[in-house]
Amino acid sequence: MQFKDYYQTLGVARDATAEDIKKAFRKLARKYHPDVSKESDAESRMREVNEAYAVLSDPEKRAAYDQLGRGPQPGQEFRPPPDWDAGFEFSGRGYSPQETADFSDFFAELFGRMGGAHPGARGGHAGFRAQGEDHHAKVLLDIEDALNGGTRQISLRVPQVDAQGRVHLATRTLNVKVPKGVRAGQVIRLAGQGAPGTGGAPAGDLLLEVQFKPHPRYRAEGRDLHLTLPVAPWEAALGAIVPLDLPHGSVKVRIPEGAQSGQSLRVRGHGLPGEPPGDLLLDIRVVLPPASTPKGRELYETMARELAFDPRRQERG
Repeated sequence: MQFKDYYQTLGVARDATAEDIKKAFRKLARKYHPDVSKESDAESRMREVNEAYAVLSDPEKRAAYDQLGRGPQPGQEFRPPPDWDAGFEFSGRGYSPQETADFSDFFAELFGRMGGAHPGARGGHAGFRAQGEDHHAKVLLDIEDALNGGTRQISLRVPQVDAQGRVHLATRTLNVKVPKGVRAGQVIRLAGQGAPGTGGAPAGDLLLEVQFKPHPRYRAEGRDLHLTLPVAPWEAALGAIVPLDLPHGSVKVRIPEGAQSGQSLRVRGHGLPGEPPGDLLLDIRVVLPPASTPKGRELYETMARELAFDPRRQERG
C-alpha cells in the first residue's frame, strides 16, 4: 500500500485553513473534471483530488491523518501502526466498502472502518427536535483492566476548528466504568456523552471500542489468555507441578512427562472473567541452563556420553 500525501495532491500547506483547502479543490476540479478537462489523465487525477478533499475537508479525518502523515514520502510503501487511530473521538459513521471503491487502498485502510461501525449506532433525526449524533472512539486498555474491572480515566483527542479555520486537537477526559471481563472489540456505551441534541432532545451516546495494549506476558483472544510458560529440562522430561502467578491470583500447573517446546496446555477457567470464563492457554518453552560453570559443563558432558540422544534422528528418517 502506497502512502498518499493529501496536502501535496491539493497543493496546499499543512497549516492551510478550511477555506484554503476548499479553494484549492475547486481550482483542481475545474482543471480535471472529466466533463470539461482535456488532460489525458483527468479521470485518475480527479479521483485523487476527490480523495484528498474527502480527508482534508473533514476536521476529524484531517486531525487523525496529520498525526499519522508526518514522515513517509508519497508513493513509499506504508502500513499504519497498529491502533493508530486509538484515542480519537469521531462523529458520524465509517465508509462502507462500496463508498471506498473509488478511493485508494490507503484511504480504505485508514478511514473505511472509522466512525460508527457499531450495531445500534444512531444519528440525529430531521425536525425541530433531533437527538444528538453518536460519537465513537477506539480506546486501549490493559488486560488487567479486563481481569479486574473498575473505573478508569480515559483521555480522548477531539478535533476542533478554530476561528481561522485551522484544525487542532482538544483533550477530553472521562471516568469510564470498565466491566469485568470486557473483550477486545466489545463496545462500552456512555449514554449522553455524544453530540448534544437540538430543541431539547437528548444528546447522543459515546461508543468506546475496546482494544488491548500489547502486554509483556499475555495475549488475549476472545476470553482466552495466551501465556508462554518457561520450564526447566528436568521439569519437561520428568513432569512436574509448577506454581504460576497470575494478575488475579496463582495457580498450580501440571507439566506432563515428556513435554516439548511448542506444546500447549489448557487451564480451564483462568482466562478473562465471563459466563463462562475463558481459559488460560500455556505455550511451553523449555529453557536450558547455561554450561558456564565447571559443574554445569560436567553435567552436560555426562548427559552427552550416557544418554546417546540424537535430536535429529527423526528428521533423517
